[in-house]
Amino acid sequence: MSLLASAPTAPVDVTGKGVGPLLRAWRERRRLSQLDLALRADSSARHISFIETGRSRPSEEMVLRLAEQLDVPVRERNTLLLAAGYAPRYPETPLDDPALDALRDGLERLIRGYEPYPALVVDAGYTVVAANRGTALLLDGVPEELMVPAPNAMRLTLHPRGMAPRIRNLRQWRGHLLAQMEREIALHRSDRLRALYEEVAAYPVPEEPSDGEPAESVPYFALPLRIEHAGRILSFVSSISTFNTPMDVTVAELAIETFLPADPATAKYLHTQAGGG
Repeated sequence: MSLLASAPTAPVDVTGKGVGPLLRAWRERRRLSQLDLALRADSSARHISFIETGRSRPSEEMVLRLAEQLDVPVRERNTLLLAAGYAPRYPETPLDDPALDALRDGLERLIRGYEPYPALVVDAGYTVVAANRGTALLLDGVPEELMVPAPNAMRLTLHPRGMAPRIRNLRQWRGHLLAQMEREIALHRSDRLRALYEEVAAYPVPEEPSDGEPAESVPYFALPLRIEHAGRILSFVSSISTFNTPMDVTVAELAIETFLPADPATAKYLHTQAGGG
């Protein structure tokens, strides 16, 4: 369950990219007019126009103010600052750095306390950096080659030799995961994430085996992950948490995913497996 160091991220190349076109792209992505953004940032539409066309160089404070109003991710805020000729504001501290001791300890306590239910921590590329013992149920039978050198949550789930053959609603769950990745790609414009998306989207989709018994009438409150374990069908709904107002790129890109039993039978089975009776 120890936290692993994330793979280093290549520096962003902003050669030939002025801050104006980058800000315009973010504004258009957020579907705001120049006037809308100006009102939010306590500026004028004329000044926003001048920045976007390169007629005016924004101050460091203005770049950060516009990025805040456009809800630009922390990593991309550094990119905007570099494009405007300023130093990056947000550090990218490796997970194994002593400065993040408190973070690592807190995350490990959090996911350990969630047992016997599955919980894991992933980075921006869905690399699993920590997982609790409850996650072993989900990973039952996954071959070692998918676990090293660093397990990837999307690859583990959708690979035909991973969890996919045991997922009883694979087409639905796969569609949910691919849509999630598409949203992240649109937000972060990550080449690493797009390459992962193209890889997992190309995996063949195994046929969904029947449950072998009539499905119970369960009023699910969210799309469940229905997965077989030891001859039983377990149902989970997932929840993803991130840090509020992070000041470090690494921390900003961490996500804690927890799996809540979607029915009483699943909860009872997990507690039984954990020896809780």
